[in-house]
Amino acid sequence: MAIPEFIVETRKKIGTDPMWVPSVCAVVLRDSTDNSDWAVPEVLLVQRADNGEWTPVTGIADPGEEAHDAAVREVLEETGIRATPAAILGVGSVGPVTHSNGDVASYMSVQLRLEPEDPSAEPVVGDDESTAVGWFPISQMPVKDPKWRLVIGDAAAQRKHPSGFSPRMGFSKR
Repeated sequence: MAIPEFIVETRKKIGTDPMWVPSVCAVVLRDSTDNSDWAVPEVLLVQRADNGEWTPVTGIADPGEEAHDAAVREVLEETGIRATPAAILGVGSVGPVTHSNGDVASYMSVQLRLEPEDPSAEPVVGDDESTAVGWFPISQMPVKDPKWRLVIGDAAAQRKHPSGFSPRMGFSKR
C-alpha cells in the first residue's frame, strides 16, 4: 500500500498543505556471505519505484504503532524478510518533500537497526513501492543519498561497537 488510509483521509481535509508524518528507516544488516578476512556486513536495500534510488527500507508508521513494530512490518511488506529490532540508531527530520501529486510532507524518521531472523533468506519485491530488492556489501552499496549512507554507516558502527555508540539526533549532527 503506497499511501496509508489515514493519510488519504487527512489529505481530504487539508489538501496538499504541509503535513508532519511519523516514519521509520529500517537498516537490516547481516554478516557477509563472503568469508574472507576483509568481509563487511551486507545491508538490505530497496530500489524505490518513484525515483529509482536505492535506500534502506522506509515507511510511515500507522497511528499508535510503535516505531520498532512499524520497521518490522515495513521490512516484511517490502522485502519478505522477517527481521528483529536490534538498536535505535537515531531520529531526524526529512523534508519538506513535495510529492509528484503536490502533497507536501515532512517526516520525523526514527532509524533502527534490524537483524534478519534467517540470514540466508533472499528478499523479494513485496509491493509496488519498489522495483528491486537485494543484499549489498556496505562497501559496494548503490545508495547515493548522503543521509541514507550516514544511517547505514551508523548501523554498521553500532553493530560492531554497541557500547561506544550514541544515537544520532538529526541527520547533520552527532
